[in-house]
Order: sequence, then C-alpha cells, then structure tokens
Amino acid sequence: MGTSTSDDAAVYRLSDDLALVMTVDVFTPIVDDPYQYGVISAANALSDIYAMGARPLLALNIVGFPREKLPLEVLGAILQGGAAKAEEAGVLIIGGHSIDDPEPKYGLAVTGTIHPKKIITNAGGRSGDVLVLTKPLGIGVITTGIKQGKTSEAAAETAIRVMSILNRGASEAMVEVGVDACTDITGYGLLGHLHEMAKASGVSARVSASRIPMLPEAHSLARQGAIAGGPARNFEFLEDKVSYDEAIDEETRLLLADAQTSGGLLIAVPRDRLEALDAALARRSVPAIAHIGELLDGPPGRITVTR
Repeated sequence: MGTSTSDDAAVYRLSDDLALVMTVDVFTPIVDDPYQYGVISAANALSDIYAMGARPLLALNIVGFPREKLPLEVLGAILQGGAAKAEEAGVLIIGGHSIDDPEPKYGLAVTGTIHPKKIITNAGGRSGDVLVLTKPLGIGVITTGIKQGKTSEAAAETAIRVMSILNRGASEAMVEVGVDACTDITGYGLLGHLHEMAKASGVSARVSASRIPMLPEAHSLARQGAIAGGPARNFEFLEDKVSYDEAIDEETRLLLADAQTSGGLLIAVPRDRLEALDAALARRSVPAIAHIGELLDGPPGRITVTR
C-alpha cells in the first residue's frame, strides 16, 4: 500500500502473515510548553499507525532545533515528552536525527506491524456505513487562539489533554469489532479527510453538523478570526466538493475544515456492528463517540453537510 489512495501509512508485506507499516510526521510547536509539545507530537505521529489498525513498535526522533537561540534544556524537555508518550504506547525510540534549524521542529518516524489481511484502509468504505468520530474538533482554532492570546486557560488545557490522548484505544476497538474503513483527522480537517475516504471508497458522504462534537470556545474563537492558513486553504479546496445546508453558519463551515493536530479517528462501520463498536470504544474510555453521518451511493468524494 502506497500513495494511490492518500492513506495514512505505507504497508510493505514481508510474508503471508506479517507486514510493516511505516509513517512519519513532524511539525512546529503547537503549544508553549516544550514537554507537552513533545507529548503531542509523538501522539500525532503514532496516530497514522493506529488508523491502519496496526501496532506501532519502533520510532526515530526527527528534530530541528535553534541551538544558538534556545537552551538545550528546552530540547531535552521536548524529547522527554516524546519519550513518555512513546513509552505509554509501548514503542521504543531507538535514536533519530537532529539538525540546527531556525525554528524548532519535532516528530517521529514510526514503524509498526500488521497482518496483511487485517489492514484497515481509507478505501474500504461502503454505502450504508455509519461514520463515527472519536475526538472533538476545534484544535486548530484553539491553538491559533493561544498564539493570538484569545484562548482561555481552561480551553487551552482541554485542547492539550485531547491532543495528548493516544488513538490506541479507538484503534483496538475497531480492530476488535471489524470495520470497513478508517482515517485519522489531522491537517486536512474533518471534511478534507472524509473527502479522501469517500473518493477512495467510491462513495459519497453525508454528515450532520449538529452531531459533530466541538471543543469549548471553538465557535467563539472562529468568530474572533482565530483561523490559520491551513483551514482557509482546506475550505477553499473543498468548495466544489461539499454542499452545505444554507442554515449552517460560516464559523461551523470553517471548523469542519479546521486543521487538527493529533485529532481523532474517523471510522466507517457497518450499521449492524455500530452498537458493538460503541461498546468497545466506551470500554476503552475513548473521549468522544459521535455518530456524525453515513456513506452513501453517489459521486465519489462528494459530501453533503446537513444541520
């Protein structure tokens, strides 16, 4: 499995019952605290492995750091945060690479394993599948609001907690139950990643805006203009791919395209397995279990957003 369906990770078969799953993710600081930055970066990088239904095993640190501008203690805290989250996931960090860079950057290259016949892709969705989201949206506007001094301390703490949660529990739940497709919600926002899933699966999608969970202050921050370049580009890209109910306000439309960091999984599950999936997610204390819509027969990749 490579790049043809814009899936979350590459898969290389070693034998009839073993395949490697590989991904990499690196980004600039999303929060001010260096330890939390490391935690979130690691959780974000591991998410691509979990979205495929795989088990992460090994990781390599990837670091850019301005050694003449920041003390090395800051780098140490970043690496400690990443190591702590990797240890929680049962992943060994076995080295890495660093460069002198004017802007801090941190992430992981991750390798996991899976049975070749148990891979969960973003291309297996079927008409009639229910769409289940496992984390609330709004991370992008909240972190932008932090940089602009608009986000309250309580809202920032909630967003950091959500970003720090591994998608391991959600992944284990969907593997246990058996689902048709999955992707994690990151830089392209909910609608961007849903478009990729629907297009790769040869179906269309319908979601209800009122069913989609949002983090506290997300709407108010969007109204205050806490919108970075990523969500604006996502919204523009989706213009000819999404139809909105005219009652849906502009802030909600932007939030549906809001770029997420360490967002949740978007799972397409057959309706007759939905109750079992809900139960499996609840047993693992997944933070949000929201039935946000369904896949339908229709133009591949087309999305309708209702109230």
